[in-house]
Amino acid sequence: MMRYAICNETFEGWDHERVCRFVAGLGYRGLEIAPFTLAPRITDVTQEDRLKLRRQAEVAGIQIIGLHWLLAKTEGLQITSPNEQVRQKTADYLVELARCCRELGGDLMVFGSPAQRRIPATATRAQAVNFAVDTVRRALPGIAQTGVRLCLEPLAAPEADFINTCAEAVELLDRLDHPCFLLHQDVKAMSAEDVPIPELMHRFAPRLAHFHANDPNRRGPGFGNTDFVPILRALRDINYQGWVSVEVFDYSPDPETIARESIRYLRRCEASG
Repeated sequence: MMRYAICNETFEGWDHERVCRFVAGLGYRGLEIAPFTLAPRITDVTQEDRLKLRRQAEVAGIQIIGLHWLLAKTEGLQITSPNEQVRQKTADYLVELARCCRELGGDLMVFGSPAQRRIPATATRAQAVNFAVDTVRRALPGIAQTGVRLCLEPLAAPEADFINTCAEAVELLDRLDHPCFLLHQDVKAMSAEDVPIPELMHRFAPRLAHFHANDPNRRGPGFGNTDFVPILRALRDINYQGWVSVEVFDYSPDPETIARESIRYLRRCEASG
């Protein structure tokens, strides 16, 4: 059976303990954390606070699986910056995120953050790739030391103008050539590619470490027209061992309905596959 998780920013205004109890009651076993829901900067979250959040999750039967939206709502950070000092600052912050992730009990970080990876106005795409590779290589020793995996997330235009496809993400991963750096796939993002989603999943299966379930309409699985039966079948066929994490961008009608109906639909699709 698939292991289902959900992203915590869905529950805006809820305290962490309440979120953990509620999603555990629905059958989720994992929770994915957006750092900005904890504090403006991850360094503002003390080790004591991190361990408390982890304990609250574990008591509820939930594992904090990792972090996403890594650089969202931060200032002065960008992996594609032409400025070496900005790249170093960004690399240092990624290491701090990895340390927090591990203390929370997680072992993966999803790098989406489209605003912090845009191609600079003064740079070409090739230069942006070089800048991004340099930033991540600067963070590599610290991230590797934690054992956390950094998963690159392709994002479709117009949301992002850099790393739009799975192939582009893997091109960058090939440059990095390290087991800590892997691929993240997202149904909403993959729906913008010319290749069918199940084919993309088979093609890049050896690199896949994490998976987001959502619909191109920005809502949860089952709240749009995307059929998840072949998607979950593809995950089974490639022997995917990771998490299937529900991530939405449209929080209507309410967190309870989103969480309840998403996992209900996913389980029904899994059983039908």
